[in-house]
Amino acid sequence: MVLIRIDKEGERSFYEIESLNNNWSVRELKRQLNSGLYERLALSRDKNGVKQLSEKGQIIEKPIDLLKDPYILEFLDLPERHQYSESDLETAIIDKLEHFLLELGNGFAFVGRQVRITIDEKHYKVDLVFFNRLLKCFVVIDLKIGELTHKDIGQMLMYVNYHDRFAKLADENKTVGIILCKEKSRTLVEITLPENNDQIFASRYQTVLPDKQTLIKLLDQEI
Repeated sequence: MVLIRIDKEGERSFYEIESLNNNWSVRELKRQLNSGLYERLALSRDKNGVKQLSEKGQIIEKPIDLLKDPYILEFLDLPERHQYSESDLETAIIDKLEHFLLELGNGFAFVGRQVRITIDEKHYKVDLVFFNRLLKCFVVIDLKIGELTHKDIGQMLMYVNYHDRFAKLADENKTVGIILCKEKSRTLVEITLPENNDQIFASRYQTVLPDKQTLIKLLDQEI
């Protein structure tokens, strides 16, 4: 009944495939539909990519296939204007880890929080570390409640390089780093990272469900 109510054929086909592949319950399907999952994934793809979503669902073959922008974290029960710290955000995610894994997508397994790394006797802590079974790589996530800065990107670069050199196994692929932030400048990200970057990404997050009609309008403009 939920699927029948989806008017657009391509969108309906996407949710049919994902429901089957991921064994979604009706509740999970409704949540993904209401959060605009199809539109959020389609906005980062060209016309062929949007067509592929409709025909094959979400295929994860390279790091960028993991990404959404924004990530929707309404299940954390953190109001959009509520004052909270990065520690509060991290704790809320851990408390709702099952929901967060659903939002991350296919193939994610939780490794740890506040994972300590040591460089020249100095200790650093990575907010969240996951492993993606489909890409066979670590996925390091850093949480920023404010606007993204170039220092945040440099810090993530260090985390990614450390995992590549000291944590990953020989048969595993390069580590992916995702910075989840409230605000970001696309230009700042592009200038700070190498032109051929395929490991480090910045995505926004929001703690309320998006206006799906706005996402639809943005998608219609893109394609």
